[in-house]
Amino acid sequence: MARHLIQGRDVTMPVRVRDAAVCGASYLVRADAARAVLAYSGLDAAEVLPGRALCTLVFVDYTDGDLDAYHEFGVAFLIRPPEAGPAPRRGLRAGLAELRRTGTGAFVHWLPVDQGFTLEAGRSIWGFPKELAEIDLRLSSPYKRCVVRRDGRLVLDLLVKPGLPVPAGGVVEPADAYSHLDGVTRRIPWSVTPRGVRVRPGGALVRLGNHPVARELSELGLPRRALASFTVAHTTMSFGEAKELSTVRP
Repeated sequence: MARHLIQGRDVTMPVRVRDAAVCGASYLVRADAARAVLAYSGLDAAEVLPGRALCTLVFVDYTDGDLDAYHEFGVAFLIRPPEAGPAPRRGLRAGLAELRRTGTGAFVHWLPVDQGFTLEAGRSIWGFPKELAEIDLRLSSPYKRCVVRRDGRLVLDLLVKPGLPVPAGGVVEPADAYSHLDGVTRRIPWSVTPRGVRVRPGGALVRLGNHPVARELSELGLPRRALASFTVAHTTMSFGEAKELSTVRP
């Protein structure tokens, strides 16, 4: 069993989250702009529609897990796995068929947290781009809200309105997560068991601040109407050992 020593504590693999609440919204953005953002990783954005990629903003309240309790915000992109090869330059039907054949992954582009232990664990174990930030979560009201500040500057203020309940589906094996840190791209296997899932078209309102990450999101086309938003009242997760895929240097 793999172990990692983090701040004097043994963290055994897989790392488990026993309870967390998750909220977020997904946006269609320009594929060329998404590729420009992802260029440093060597990965390619998946086109879910011709010329359109998918960017998801997500915030999580981890209440019980191997990395303690903390708040997290993430910016992620749907990507084509490295083994999928160059993206097809064809129509919608052929493009969707190609995505079904090759699969997709979730590349974690930015992942601020508000606690030091998970910061070090996330960076050293999986290469997640974690950094400390002020993350104000307001989950007790019908509207779920997350305000993120970094270095005293507002990054964004995201409001999500819960939608209709989705029947429970047991353990979900999501697309692998991908990270890039210090020139190394990694693949991270993970699974999640959600309960209390609600989904709706649109349903999110985002206000961008003056932080560089906010400017980057603006260049992708945000704020705009979300493609869909979601809330998950309770979920368990499991994160496996990361595998180094490649080294990408500027």
